[in-house]
Amino acid sequence: MGALFRSEEMNLCQIFLQSEASYACVSELGELGLVQFKDLNPDVNAFQRKFVNEIMRCDEMERKLRYIEKEMKKDEMKIPDTIENPKAPAPKEMIDLEATFEKIESELREVNTNAEALRRNFLELSELREVLKKTQVFFAEHGGHHSMIDDVQMALVHEDTGITSTTVQLGFVAGVVPREKIPVFERMMWFACRGNVFLRYEDIDQVMKDPVTGDEIFKSVFIVFYQGEQLKARVRKICEGFKAVLYPCPENSQERFEMSNGVSTRLEDLRTVLYQTEEHRRRVLASAQKEIRLWVIKVKKIKAIYHTLNLCNFDLSHNSLIAECWCPVMALEDVQMALRHGTELSGSTVPSILHRMNTKETPPTYFRTNKFTAVFQSIIHAYGVAEYQEVNPAPYTVISFPFLFAVMFGDVGHGFIMFLFGLWMIAYEKKFLAQKSDNEVWNIFFGGRYIIAMMGLFSVYTGLIYNEVFAKSVNIFGSSWIPNYDEAALEANTDLTLDPLTMFDNVTGPYPLGLDPIWLSSLNKITFTNSFKMKMSVTIGISQMILGVLLGLVNHVYFRKPLNIFCQFIPELLFLLCLFGYLVALIFYKWVSYTNHCTQCAPSLLIHFINMFLVKYQHANDGYQNASYSCETADPDITGCTSQTTFYPNQMIIQLCLVVVALLCVPTMLFIKPFVLRHRHNSMLKKVEGRRAGLTAVSQSALIHNEELDEQSADDVKLEEFDFSEIFIGQAIHTIEYCLGCISHTASYLRLWALSLAHSQLSEVLWGMLFRFSLKMNIPYGGSVIIFVVFSVFAVLTVGVLLLMEGLSAFLHTLRLHWVEFQSKFYHGSGYNFDAFSFKNLQNADLDE
Repeated sequence: MGALFRSEEMNLCQIFLQSEASYACVSELGELGLVQFKDLNPDVNAFQRKFVNEIMRCDEMERKLRYIEKEMKKDEMKIPDTIENPKAPAPKEMIDLEATFEKIESELREVNTNAEALRRNFLELSELREVLKKTQVFFAEHGGHHSMIDDVQMALVHEDTGITSTTVQLGFVAGVVPREKIPVFERMMWFACRGNVFLRYEDIDQVMKDPVTGDEIFKSVFIVFYQGEQLKARVRKICEGFKAVLYPCPENSQERFEMSNGVSTRLEDLRTVLYQTEEHRRRVLASAQKEIRLWVIKVKKIKAIYHTLNLCNFDLSHNSLIAECWCPVMALEDVQMALRHGTELSGSTVPSILHRMNTKETPPTYFRTNKFTAVFQSIIHAYGVAEYQEVNPAPYTVISFPFLFAVMFGDVGHGFIMFLFGLWMIAYEKKFLAQKSDNEVWNIFFGGRYIIAMMGLFSVYTGLIYNEVFAKSVNIFGSSWIPNYDEAALEANTDLTLDPLTMFDNVTGPYPLGLDPIWLSSLNKITFTNSFKMKMSVTIGISQMILGVLLGLVNHVYFRKPLNIFCQFIPELLFLLCLFGYLVALIFYKWVSYTNHCTQCAPSLLIHFINMFLVKYQHANDGYQNASYSCETADPDITGCTSQTTFYPNQMIIQLCLVVVALLCVPTMLFIKPFVLRHRHNSMLKKVEGRRAGLTAVSQSALIHNEELDEQSADDVKLEEFDFSEIFIGQAIHTIEYCLGCISHTASYLRLWALSLAHSQLSEVLWGMLFRFSLKMNIPYGGSVIIFVVFSVFAVLTVGVLLLMEGLSAFLHTLRLHWVEFQSKFYHGSGYNFDAFSFKNLQNADLDE
């Protein structure tokens, strides 16, 4: 919990690596995953760095692996996951990997080229066979070729003379054209040739495949009769424009039959060769399928190592590399062991040196988390990464986030469903992690499986407090109201209104857990629950804001800022307690002091809180004014007590003192800190001027090497950077924001009451409009079917509206309460995250990442 409460202590280290051991040492640090390297060559172009050639070789290997992976996906071959985490290969092993990838790629490309040529040839022969088959059938239906020519000649008439052509021999062309182009192709042929051609076509039933993409293509066989060389050229140009493929078709029936047999024989041979080619391709891919995941991990590790080495400086004189990195203090021994291990693996005799450096740079923020706390930490980081060693809100969010959600979502039934859903994802998390789904919505739910289970469990608890189970109450301990009533009387009394003066049983006492179930049958249920939930929301909200202010004190003490304690924390706490803390005290005082027998004398909290600032008070009449009278015996007609009557004696004096203290806190926060800082600045300025006056006799050359003068120069820089107006404006903004924020944030916590009321009413409406309506129907035999249908609709709406929509709404409101109302009191979130050089996430990495 210590590392989660405050970020790990970080140290800037300098590492001296011998050139021959640098690769192995960085590889070991990557396996450790606790070092963040700094770029010592920020002004050097990426193509001018030392190991750019090695990185380009890795890019080329990744390109070849992507090609192999693409070919596997084309054959629907799944890339298997592996539990192995291989070490980064030695630099000399890169040659073997490159040779292996080159061999597989060239073999696949050669096989694909041959297969594409074979498929293209197979497609052409298949189309030729269809042309021969269709034309054979076509001529057979018209009594042979010569008979068909005679019929066509009788049909072709010259436009100019109208004389039938019977002496000119007709020619014909046959081929295939895409099926979708047939209508346009026919019209174009008719208009371009002025009707002097005869076109017939028929669809090919066999499904063809594109030789390149493998997509299905649909074509039709056509035959065009024409006369003359001019029409022949025109017909061929039209076919070329429509990308129609023309095939040779003999005029003699016997020749067509023999050609068809020859084509069929060649197709069978091609089919055999294609099958053998595909089998060879699958064997090549199958052999690569077993190793490709390990190859991807190895190549990515090699590339990451060389990228990291490019961040280092190269010392030519000592043939070594110098690196600077951030490292958690608790991991320094592990880092030294990793460096020693890397040196031993490389066979180097010169050890690597780890040197801790002193720096004024702001270290990165690093929290040690596990799979349970990681989701809560990610919620905090979505607002902003904590400053180094700043108090982390995540430990408190683990409890407060699901609790505030449950206050708005309190229902035993809905919470239990949500808890079971989260528990199911937790139970099968290894299985779901192995599947690596691409569904973003599912990944969001699965990533928050622990927080979903927590929110569901807390909702069950708040549902017990509200006594709501799918908008119904559960009667476990009986009721403390109207004890003489039985169930029949309650069913008969549809206009039940609970009156504490006449219906509450003082002997039995309040309901042991949560709300009394009798409130469900009462007409004034909403009046009671609204008052209860509104006060509860304000109490919870102010308590959380006070916690935020107290956590600010922890930051001030840790960073040794006593000025912030006296000029910021104490005024903030007093301002919050004197106004809103007092409001919470009045809530509890009213709950305790004004029992069921004196509700007519109960003052209004809201009116009293407003009158507190207006200095407006109304006291009891006669002898009861400013007297401590008993609520049990007070008669409103005699005492004159109303909703504006004071709570207790001397209330005006106490509240006036609280308002004065709260108002005095505002100038305290606004003025004291800027002027104290200005006084410190002036004192430091006088001190520096005194130092300068005492050093006038010292030579300039001696001053250059004087450490005291260096410190003085640093002080001068700080003094020059001090701007009183900027400090004052910043403090004024903080003061205004805090004072107004206390008011707006207190009102903002009323969303706990509003969403809880909305969720309860939606549940009640859903129950009343569906189940209550169906259960009242008295239909023999068919009633069970109706109830089953109604229950299905009820279940769908419950999950879709109440669990998903209402749950998402409550989640977003809870997020806002933590980011704005809670964390704004102490959390700056202006740090930067610790980005360690690690191979941890490479095991399941894809090539496109």
